[in-house]
Amino acid sequence: MTLKVGILAVQGDVEEHEGAVEAAGEELGVEVDTVWVRYPEDVEGLDALIVPGGESTTIGRIMERHDLVDPVVEEIESGLPVMGTCAGLVLLAKEVVPQAHPGREVEIEQPCLGVLDVRVVRNAFGRQRESFEVDLEVEGMDEPFTAVFIRAPGVEKVLSDDVDVLAEFGDYIVAVEQGNVLATAFHPELADDPRFHVKLLEKAL
Repeated sequence: MTLKVGILAVQGDVEEHEGAVEAAGEELGVEVDTVWVRYPEDVEGLDALIVPGGESTTIGRIMERHDLVDPVVEEIESGLPVMGTCAGLVLLAKEVVPQAHPGREVEIEQPCLGVLDVRVVRNAFGRQRESFEVDLEVEGMDEPFTAVFIRAPGVEKVLSDDVDVLAEFGDYIVAVEQGNVLATAFHPELADDPRFHVKLLEKAL
């Protein structure tokens, strides 16, 4: 069989995700056809979707400009497997708050898809110069996963019992799963380790 995997291609590590998806397909023994998603018609017929990193406000506004928000939300709510990484986690979340706000109750004015029941803090681990790698223990994985954090967000709070926590680091949750939605605060596509992409493809099989 062939899986058609869309990668939101308005910003971020699109080519790196392509390579990781291909490696995941090889591991599972399935053909993978990747599609760069820029317009509503690109969402049609997908078996899975990736929302990559970048700048979440910019990505969200471009999605709005291209009339992509509603079609993507409809597909995800209909069961389309989706993985959001770094900024993708921010975009998928129901609630987004700034890094440094005393009550952290003020939501940032940016488009969000609202399909993942979590509250996300933007830039939870600092700015670009504070980027780092760390070996994470991930629920369901036998060996640690080398996670690359770049201006990474963090999940401050899980808003539903439907959300499974897969990994934590410091004060934040950094990988979660809720039904057909998978999200990480880090960049699994930069790790030369396709296990998160395998998890995504397995949801489509």
